[in-house]
Amino acid sequence: MNRENFNILVVDDEKDYCDVLKMILTGKGYKVDTCGNGQEAVEKLEKKSFDLVITDLCMPVMDGRQLLEEIKKRDWDTEVIMLTAHGTIEKAVDAMKAGAYSYVTKGRDPEELFMEVRKLRDARKMKRDNAILKEKLNGNFMLESRNKKYRQMMELAERAAQSDSNILILGESGTGKEVLASFIHQKSKRKEANFMELNCQALSESILESELFGHEKGAFTGADRRRIGLFEASNGGTLFLDEIGGVSVNLQAKLLKAIENKQIYRLGSSTPINVDFRLITATNHNLRKDMGDGSFRDDLFYRISTIVLELPPLRERPEDIPLFIQYFFDKYQREMNKRITDVENSVKELLAGYSYPGNVRELKNIIERLVVLSEKGEIREAYLPSDVVKNQRTARQVQSEAMDLTISLKEYRGKVEKAYIASLLERYPKDMNKVAEILDISRRQLFNKLVEYELK
Repeated sequence: MNRENFNILVVDDEKDYCDVLKMILTGKGYKVDTCGNGQEAVEKLEKKSFDLVITDLCMPVMDGRQLLEEIKKRDWDTEVIMLTAHGTIEKAVDAMKAGAYSYVTKGRDPEELFMEVRKLRDARKMKRDNAILKEKLNGNFMLESRNKKYRQMMELAERAAQSDSNILILGESGTGKEVLASFIHQKSKRKEANFMELNCQALSESILESELFGHEKGAFTGADRRRIGLFEASNGGTLFLDEIGGVSVNLQAKLLKAIENKQIYRLGSSTPINVDFRLITATNHNLRKDMGDGSFRDDLFYRISTIVLELPPLRERPEDIPLFIQYFFDKYQREMNKRITDVENSVKELLAGYSYPGNVRELKNIIERLVVLSEKGEIREAYLPSDVVKNQRTARQVQSEAMDLTISLKEYRGKVEKAYIASLLERYPKDMNKVAEILDISRRQLFNKLVEYELK
């Protein structure tokens, strides 16, 4: 934890002492606020998170001991260092028993206080680093669910993890396919070896081939040294290829051969290299449709899909939305040292009623945005992305129209159809094929509908 990310609140009724301490601590790179008593400190703590409160023990209105009790009662993630006079050391020891981090006697070498601050900063940094590492390794927050279909999928994933069978994960973008792949690796007998991952859609064919197979020095322009590919790097472990549906047909043939033979050739080499890896792939494509039009090889599909896991989109597991909202609020308040104390009711309604076309990833980004824009611990509807508000207005409009009992059946069908197509266009603005597929009509019929309903 950098000093500039370590927030300190100094509480003392002696203003000059507060000012001096703030000047010194700020000079050491810490962020420092001050106030004159415990009651003022509570008001500040309600609006902003502090890593440390340095408080005098004896103060008017609310003393340091009462402030400590208030901090512990509200379960704030804030440590307390007590400042004491010579005659109050016994009370300071009592405060330690009540949960204070330590105490320092006023009038002594100030370096004693700064040493305690450094020790606390380093301890909290280690704690946060461990929490981040644990979160990164486990990703369990995305895999917990109250949804029956999702829990059944997770049970299948745990059983499949015990084997070496190839696994194909299907799901929309943002549903957590990479988190599930990592979970499977952690539950497998290969968990002590490497977990290598690559997004196939993000790279050109030539770069993707080099990333996977590696290359020898001089294999192509710019290849100034030998490079080990991901097939070799995942030897003994797991190779996760995300967005496998975006791989060219030409490279699909080379992938199939490597998967079948567990043998590869680096670019620029004729020497075979044996590799032992567990393959997990994922895609948001409809691979069966891609096989039908020839853009994905049948033999590769059947090779990679021994076990198929389907991740349901977030809109099909609405009971999980409150869990994610709370998780991400807690996460970003902690990371940004902010405390959210008031969320407008309309924000809660909009978040609960939104369809999240970008799934968990979109929800995560929305909550991060709200915490970033929050002021004085407050979150307002104005901070929400326009898509969230617009989605709710569209839903209300459709509901209102559904209650209109004066229109003909044809008019009613047209209004509902227009609203449904408009919602799909918002969800898949760059994928007309996907919209047509969901509607079960041709692209030509879809464009006719766009013209008919004056939809862009």
